[in-house]
Amino acid sequence: MKVSLKRRLLAVGASILVSATFAPAAFAQAKVPVRFQLDWVWQGPHAFFLLAQDRGYFAKEGLDVTFDQGKGSGVAVNSVASGVYDGGFGDTNALIRLAAQKPGEQPVAVYMLYNRAPFVIATLASSGIKTPRDLEGRTLGAPAGDAALGLLPVFAKANGVDASKIKITNMAPNLREPMLQKKEVDAVAGFINTIWFAAQAVGINPEKELNIFRYGEMGVAGYGNSILFTQKFVKENPEAVRGFLRALTRGVQDVLANPDAGIDAVMKRDPLLNRDNQRERLLAAIKNDVLSPEVAKIGLGDVVDDRFARGIAQQVEASTLPRTPAQAEIFNRSFLPARDQRLVK
Repeated sequence: MKVSLKRRLLAVGASILVSATFAPAAFAQAKVPVRFQLDWVWQGPHAFFLLAQDRGYFAKEGLDVTFDQGKGSGVAVNSVASGVYDGGFGDTNALIRLAAQKPGEQPVAVYMLYNRAPFVIATLASSGIKTPRDLEGRTLGAPAGDAALGLLPVFAKANGVDASKIKITNMAPNLREPMLQKKEVDAVAGFINTIWFAAQAVGINPEKELNIFRYGEMGVAGYGNSILFTQKFVKENPEAVRGFLRALTRGVQDVLANPDAGIDAVMKRDPLLNRDNQRERLLAAIKNDVLSPEVAKIGLGDVVDDRFARGIAQQVEASTLPRTPAQAEIFNRSFLPARDQRLVK
């Protein structure tokens, strides 16, 4: 009996030892799933996310990230707010409006990728529209829910334009530039890179044939697209959020150092894309949206509080929003990687 008991105790002890030895390895293999919606269909600027994924940066942070194509940066905000996605790459300005209108339902931005807002209004040079005020009495086309269209009241107020005198026409995204080319609308609103390259595709030379009003250069203080997560995900998975941002920052730095490697990652998702066109889109996004004198000082991902506050105030006033949300409701910098990791190298 004593021998049997001794053997049983030894067996139990061995079992505990084996469990203690292998449990950490099994735990380390369990990755946090992250469902993430991008702002648009596969294109050059998504290289930041996709190269980070292909090089295993998210996996090394213990994350299993699924990237889905999007239907617009404003749509991405709503998709995350609804809980369909854990995170997304969406329009910060749409996030502000949601926070003002439905406080508590909005996701939270944790990383500002597009430091310069990419929103523009473009017109044919032959239209005679040379200043924003010339838009009064004209027709402006944009897809419903377009981020640039959502900011039209802010742009109009900043430039002394009566927005009520601008006729709005909605269309499918792929019809925006063809309708401008055919003069079925007098102007279009959207992202600078989207309009620029889509105009080229329908035979418009954007350098010579378009007048472009860039919001950020004409009185609009707000930022562009940011990385955002549901409040639930942030609360329950703070280390996953930090890991996501560390991985993304590595991807951004890699793409800045080698854009062609980033385009390789994009082309893997859709080999039918025009590689040269997507490379131009990526370089344009880097130049026009990601890098700026502000980023050179504060690093990737962060914001300047005064500018952010002005962007909120502009939207509340111009769009007569019901409340002024605090910055902390919209942007949380506490998950950002260390500044030395975010400084452009």
